[in-house]
Amino acid sequence: MSNPVVEYQYEIDARNESCPSPVIKAKDILLKMSCGEVLHLICTDPTSQQDIKTLLDVLDDELLSSSQSNGEYHYFIKKH
Repeated sequence: MSNPVVEYQYEIDARNESCPSPVIKAKDILLKMSCGEVLHLICTDPTSQQDIKTLLDVLDDELLSSSQSNGEYHYFIKKH
């Protein structure tokens, strides 16, 4: 089952980077984004699943969708 297509304004390709690097990059961009904009984060570190959840709890932003395929994690995050 594939995720629906999500339009986004920003993308971070953090493949082959260890946490917390992908989460730090996501936080930096999210803090600069406008409300309603969407970030697509791609990473390969499995700990990102928990780290992204924690980040979104702190920032109060919304995870629109997430998926995992071929060792890659894709997150679509909406800025509130």
